[in-house]
Amino acid sequence: MERKEAAPAPSPWWTPHVHADRRPFLLTRNRIQAALRGFFAGEDFVEVDTATLQVSPGNEAHLHAFATEAIGLDGSRAPLYLHTSPEFACKKLLAAGERRIACFAHVYRNRERGPLHHPEFTMLEWYRVSESYETLMRDCAKILVLAAETAKTRTLTFRGQTTDPFLEPERLSVAEAFERFAGIDLLTSIEPNGATDRDHLAASLRQAGLRVADDDTWSDLFSRVIVERVEPNLGHGRATILDEYPVAEAALARPTAQDPRVAERFELYACGVELANAFGELTDAAEQRRRFKAEMAEKMRVYGESYPVDEDFLAALAQMPEASGIALGFDRLVMLATGAARIDQVLWAPVPETSR
Repeated sequence: MERKEAAPAPSPWWTPHVHADRRPFLLTRNRIQAALRGFFAGEDFVEVDTATLQVSPGNEAHLHAFATEAIGLDGSRAPLYLHTSPEFACKKLLAAGERRIACFAHVYRNRERGPLHHPEFTMLEWYRVSESYETLMRDCAKILVLAAETAKTRTLTFRGQTTDPFLEPERLSVAEAFERFAGIDLLTSIEPNGATDRDHLAASLRQAGLRVADDDTWSDLFSRVIVERVEPNLGHGRATILDEYPVAEAALARPTAQDPRVAERFELYACGVELANAFGELTDAAEQRRRFKAEMAEKMRVYGESYPVDEDFLAALAQMPEASGIALGFDRLVMLATGAARIDQVLWAPVPETSR
């Protein structure tokens, strides 16, 4: 039998010919970052720089952190984590008195690697005190235009899909998206107090021809519809703002004034790619603690681990003014503006893949 030889490993990113292919993307990345800094400066934002090491990496059930530890001069050891977002630190700065802040932060997420995912990437976050989260929607529209103009392109592209960044984004509620793309009445599975009815939603999924497992939670079912039916249809032709997530899927956002079942949370999509996640920020520390505990209980159930709560953050949250905030995947924005096929093409020094 003829023996097949294994394919040669790809050349490292620092190989001159590989770097030469990537360099146009990287130089455009720098120009877009400079343009965004100019945009925020023009809007009277203060750029802040937050610490990467935190006592808690965040408390979302399906985000995975990198853990380390601090060793004291006396040899004592305390756990620390690389943050998954600069959010907690930014909100502490709002409690301290800052009114408009922006932050380019390297963030770290474990168990993530693919064309759109990397274990270390750049998050752009910005916050506006005493301004509605609709203001962030307008920011997003301006940023899409700015990125395209800086990259000297008329369209954002990814895997053959295109978005015209110069068109006003479509605003679509999650409930409208469920009805349009899956034929599911989502809100009938949510009580006025935000409690969810798993069996009701499961029946709706079965009727829509979607898989339902016996151990699926309401959140599992919700995510399946989002991934399989909703996301593939967003941000084509023009950007989409997917708005009013159920409160059960918005752990850091406050409920809307018109319907307590849904929250002031939206996500920005272009070319079917999620670019940003925004909130009208929750400032009720007791409610935030309850939500964190629920998230960590779910993390323990699914993954057998949980992360500590940042008590300092909850103390600051009690003093934080009303605000709106958003996190945007800067590398993904660069990808769409340059037409890159993979996130590692727009990272100056990608993290090497590990194998066992």
